[in-house]
Amino acid sequence: MRIAATLVVTAGLIVSLAACSTPTATNADCDTTPSGSASKSVKVTGELGALPVVIFDPGIDAESTQRSVVIEGDGDTVLKGDTVLVQFSILNGGTAVNIDGTSYAEGGEAAFTLDGSLLPGIAKTIECSTVGSRVVGVIPPVDAFGEAGQSDLGIGAIDDIVFVADIVGIQPPATPEPTPTNVLPKADGVDQPPVDGLPTVVLAEDGRPTVTIPDTAPPTELQLAVLKKGSGEVVADGANVTVHYEGLNWATKEIFDESWAKGAPATFNTGQVIAGFTQALVGQTVGSQVIVVIPPALGYGEAGSSDNALAGQTLVFVIDILAVS
Repeated sequence: MRIAATLVVTAGLIVSLAACSTPTATNADCDTTPSGSASKSVKVTGELGALPVVIFDPGIDAESTQRSVVIEGDGDTVLKGDTVLVQFSILNGGTAVNIDGTSYAEGGEAAFTLDGSLLPGIAKTIECSTVGSRVVGVIPPVDAFGEAGQSDLGIGAIDDIVFVADIVGIQPPATPEPTPTNVLPKADGVDQPPVDGLPTVVLAEDGRPTVTIPDTAPPTELQLAVLKKGSGEVVADGANVTVHYEGLNWATKEIFDESWAKGAPATFNTGQVIAGFTQALVGQTVGSQVIVVIPPALGYGEAGSSDNALAGQTLVFVIDILAVS
């Protein structure tokens, strides 16, 4: 499991990228979103897999999401729950300006999971398409960003969006990492003295932390402190590790991801997470609890380096190390 799997945001459209089931049905089993005059009016040219040329009259308007197929593929059908690899362009329907999209370079696909985490209109455009297809959706605010619009993308309250997607493939279901049988319920190591300047941590009876971040500028380098020192096995680089974790954004002081709320710890390989998280784990012992402050360079990159909402943010993680395998 990647920590990033529940954190990555692409073009403001995705919350989760967790892989799900492979397709087992055909187009006939799908509730395909119909085309309409708006989607038919969008002219899209160019080869599949290359940046398309998209032309339509500004102010395009659809009462409900409309979907048209520009190129019909002959691959598997995209169904609810699938994680789909797509190349896409997204345009402001009010101005016809291209506002976001993938690079259309090899390996530059976005992974969209049809699990309720997408904007409804994006899901309606992709669902029931076949791999190898190019589809276009005209999506009104009710199926996009609502009356608030999306100022970061220049989308106003009444603007439709035009979404053009090349369906590259469907990811197979992820193989879960094996979970050890001797998993601790929480870190049981010896309490260590707090470190000045770091966020403070208060633990509930079940070990769930409440983290208070100081009203100061975040450190520019990775800061790591052991809160509880365990006596178990040392975490090696490349090991599978089972942890409870809570992640917060230093700037907003808000939790953006945690395992405690999900009711079970997470198991993943130390090589499958952001660099700062790896550094916090390797060399520690089972039973330990650590707090780590991760600068952008060791997290999700500097601001503007990606579409991830956490790019440019300093992150705080409290981690209980419960088992290795």
